[in-house]
Amino acid sequence: MVEKISKEQVLDRLRFENYWWRHHTIEEDYNDMQRRLYFDIFKPMVIDQSVKRAVVLMGPRRVGKTVMLHHTIQELLEQGVPAQKIIFITVENPIYTTIALEDLFNYALEAVGQKNPKDCYVFFDEIQYLKDWEIHLKTLVDSYRSTKFIVSGSAAAALKFKSNESGAGRFTDFLLPPLTFYEYIHINNLQHLMVESSLLWKNKEQPFYDTINAQLLNEHFVKYINFGGYPEIIFSPQMQKNPGRYIKQDIVDKVLLRDLPSLYGIKDVEELNRLFTTICFNTAHEFDYGDLSRTSGVKKHLIKTYIEYLESAFLVKKISRVNHTGKTFQREVKFKLYLSNPSLYAALFTPVTITNEKKMGDLVETAIYSQWMHRDWFNPYYARWRKGEVDMVGIDDGSLKPIWALEIKWSNRYVEKPNELSSLIDFCTENKLSSALITTIDIKTQQSFQGVTLQYVPCATYAYNVGKNTLDKKK
Repeated sequence: MVEKISKEQVLDRLRFENYWWRHHTIEEDYNDMQRRLYFDIFKPMVIDQSVKRAVVLMGPRRVGKTVMLHHTIQELLEQGVPAQKIIFITVENPIYTTIALEDLFNYALEAVGQKNPKDCYVFFDEIQYLKDWEIHLKTLVDSYRSTKFIVSGSAAAALKFKSNESGAGRFTDFLLPPLTFYEYIHINNLQHLMVESSLLWKNKEQPFYDTINAQLLNEHFVKYINFGGYPEIIFSPQMQKNPGRYIKQDIVDKVLLRDLPSLYGIKDVEELNRLFTTICFNTAHEFDYGDLSRTSGVKKHLIKTYIEYLESAFLVKKISRVNHTGKTFQREVKFKLYLSNPSLYAALFTPVTITNEKKMGDLVETAIYSQWMHRDWFNPYYARWRKGEVDMVGIDDGSLKPIWALEIKWSNRYVEKPNELSSLIDFCTENKLSSALITTIDIKTQQSFQGVTLQYVPCATYAYNVGKNTLDKKK
């Protein structure tokens, strides 16, 4: 006879997961991990009981969502919230698969001996594996007005879609992206390498930070490109020796083979995997649907849908093209694709070295784009026309005209040879831009050329500043 999981087994599992019920602190492993800088933005959303909304924490795998939830629990404990008022449930645990969300909540109250749900904080981790989770969560928010519900999930776009569809006025979304280079510096306690500069970009809103040791900062920038998107791998030399085993198996394969097929009903996962591998190897390149179909072997009519799936899993980002006057195209024929996290390249292929100029160029461009991807209020573009290209341009939402231009180079040669930046100069002249930015390996300077002020900034310091300013704006 097949035995069913008993209620007592469920209660025992809940008691095991909620370590603080017994010890009044989170487990040491979680407590020892550094808090992500996004924690200071996320924490107030949870602690504020006056807002009767559930908080939906979303983001790709292994960026620290579960750790952030535990850090939030520790903060609640330190602020005097009774341990028995804090409940944590890992929804994807097989022992809970047949139990409704409200029943899980009531079991947890029973397990901790809590009869009154008032002023409880309830955390549901990896909620996307519960069918119709948004309907169940909406019911809980409406039924238990004095209880704060916090959920997390890795399939961010699917979560966001369902959150927007069913949780209007009841859910607040929070996206936790991969580490920025600014966070990488912070987590590694390397802030002493950065100093506020009196030179470029100096203003009250966005001070510019320079480095006191460009060589050391570049060494860390390359390490960030190879391993830095994931907090755990930064501190594990063992994982860095074999990033394919860690990142590919634990992150990429689970997303491609389990998350996306289960959420979107994808049948041919090998086809999806081929497309992702093609994009990964060619990150920062321009594509069209025909090129991708021929290179990957995936049917052309499926490419667009698969890219949308990969974007929903925060594996890639598609960037749209504008012409030499900054105008978008009515029909999207060409576009660029970037890995949302440059570390994915090292996982599928091999870590890049500082001397590999061609591949470093692609991955540096990917890394810089990935810093901008954290700005959910801003969409960068690239410009390409018959006679030239500019790597990144900013378009004003109101006037729909270019307001800045950036050329991403892993080279110092353009300081001595500004004439080789003819596309950038032409774009600035056409759009009446008085200045433009060019990244370098380690030179920071500026010069005037053909009526345009060219500002040169090292790639690593530029990435640091974009990440810092993004986080400051979010705060």
